[in-house]
Amino acid sequence: MATLAQIAASAGVSEATVSRVLNDKPGVSDAARSAVLTALDVLGYERPHKLRRRSAGLVGLVVPELENPIFPAFAQVIEDALARRRFTPVLCTQSPGGISEDEYVESLLDHGVAGIIFVSGRHADTSSDHERYQLLIDRGMPVVFVNGYAEGLAAPFLSTDDAEAMTLAVGYLVQLGHTRIGLATGPGRYMPSARKRTGFVAALRSTLKLSEKEATAWIEDGLFTVEGGATAADSLYDRGATAVVCASDLMALGAIRAARERGLHVPRDVSVIGFDDSNLMGFLDPPLTTVRQPVQGMGAAAVQALADAIDGQPIPFKEYLFKPELVLRASSGPAPSA
Repeated sequence: MATLAQIAASAGVSEATVSRVLNDKPGVSDAARSAVLTALDVLGYERPHKLRRRSAGLVGLVVPELENPIFPAFAQVIEDALARRRFTPVLCTQSPGGISEDEYVESLLDHGVAGIIFVSGRHADTSSDHERYQLLIDRGMPVVFVNGYAEGLAAPFLSTDDAEAMTLAVGYLVQLGHTRIGLATGPGRYMPSARKRTGFVAALRSTLKLSEKEATAWIEDGLFTVEGGATAADSLYDRGATAVVCASDLMALGAIRAARERGLHVPRDVSVIGFDDSNLMGFLDPPLTTVRQPVQGMGAAAVQALADAIDGQPIPFKEYLFKPELVLRASSGPAPSA
């Protein structure tokens, strides 16, 4: 065990204060108590049993995978917010050929979870049967959905405003002089992809006065992967695109790779914009211009909504749209001259 002096030095309090906290005695401010407990955690020592906070219950957190860095980012924010409310998060990560979302839900129910948060789950797939979620709601299970909307479900939905994201990205590229702008997005059956498509077409029609048919021709569907982005971008480059907006940062990495394989320079010959602003995007070569999802705000709001539902408080069953932010970096630049 650490000495009182070590803990006191780390917490910035007296040894007497440390002793009072460790013995769960009164006469210590909340700030000092928190500093001592944090010092214990930082020094790598377990808290005395009587100081450990009792869990308010298990909460399931279902995410599609962890290879795309935006999902670990959501998981971290949501788990931290749950822990601050004394909930114990149970992370369920799907993978190809692994445990399905339905199997995870069955397991979570077996473990008696108090609620479930779904991030980019099957609720985002318009071709999926959403009856599975209705069954959860019917049995009184509090659920919250992040990024994706399913009509008719009495639950809160929190999504990034995909249409606004396209307005920001396209408007910026048009200001830079680009007139041949493409969109590399995911399968159209997913609600975020469909909304990006609609927002992209509207942005091109508004800024460049294209017809709906002309604007739609600049959209290429692919997978939400580096390879999917490269394939979609290749097709857009074949059509003469000088700028590509991508539906994820991973797709943007693929678009940059595809450009370099053609001998094109980013951003001198072609500009690339991503979506998410996941970790390390600012350290690429070149640093990636991208549309940032408000992960912190969305994660906190999701936990707040779930906690209110668990407490039996009335919550509006509707979708909340969060405004994205365009983060300017070096992967975008003026349109190349003819």
